[in-house]
Amino acid sequence: MLRVESWRIDDFSASLTALSENTVASYSSDLRGFSEWCARGDITDPDAVTRASIRRYLAFLTTRSFARRTIARKTASIRRYYRWRVATGLGSVDPTTGVSVTAGDGRLPRVLDRSELNGLLVISASSPDEPEWRRRRDDAVLEVLYGSGLRVSELCSLTVASLSLAQQAATVWGKGAKERRVPLSEPAVAALHAWLAIRADVLAVAPDGPSDILFGNERGKQLTPRDVRRIVDRRSPVPTHPHALRHSFATHLLDGGADLRAVQELLGHSDVATTQRYTHVSRERLSAAYREAHPRA
Repeated sequence: MLRVESWRIDDFSASLTALSENTVASYSSDLRGFSEWCARGDITDPDAVTRASIRRYLAFLTTRSFARRTIARKTASIRRYYRWRVATGLGSVDPTTGVSVTAGDGRLPRVLDRSELNGLLVISASSPDEPEWRRRRDDAVLEVLYGSGLRVSELCSLTVASLSLAQQAATVWGKGAKERRVPLSEPAVAALHAWLAIRADVLAVAPDGPSDILFGNERGKQLTPRDVRRIVDRRSPVPTHPHALRHSFATHLLDGGADLRAVQELLGHSDVATTQRYTHVSRERLSAAYREAHPRA
């Protein structure tokens, strides 16, 4: 029987105040999965976990065909947990010391071309019988995602007060509770004005919900990442993902000659190395264009 109280997972989750809700949920889920695996091996006390235990767990995850990036994240969750135990005096040893897993390069979603973006962003892409409120909301959601390069979680957490439409800007809370100000494109501002004109009528469906949220769903509740995925699936002429709009935003800026550091600031990356991944995509696109257009390429 798993002694959940001995792991104090809820206390650990409550300590992650600087992380987003999605990250906290992932860390908590990862730790619960690890504690359940330990229990199956008769390890019910977190202090009984050894470095060998951690490595056996990583081997177990590998045999279950988890992606390298997923295994790296789960390892990071366990490492953070044990550092918390040591810092709070609940434990004296960190069994994750000396254990490392590389996440690999990862794969960025394919950058959308002009015709594919038009299929997402142009009003005619909507169904003729689509409700007016939903069309306006979806237009604003997609224009902001592509026009400002926001993460989906950042978009869902936007409030009316975070907008400065006269200045064509918005205040965003990113990873690590870091605040940044991002520009809004003219199409995004126009779409937001259209949505705000009817927003109160839509969100009034849920009088018990947050009064200042910018985007809501069919139930009048705050928009969720799953809702955003449905919007993209409904509007996109090709299979894609909401994050592809953020990647397209960054790549198109770099293709147009934008400074790498400026793109880093716009994306909210703490490390410029993260932004440099997009330069690789951009170089590949330029090389492809050269091969296709130059007669002696």
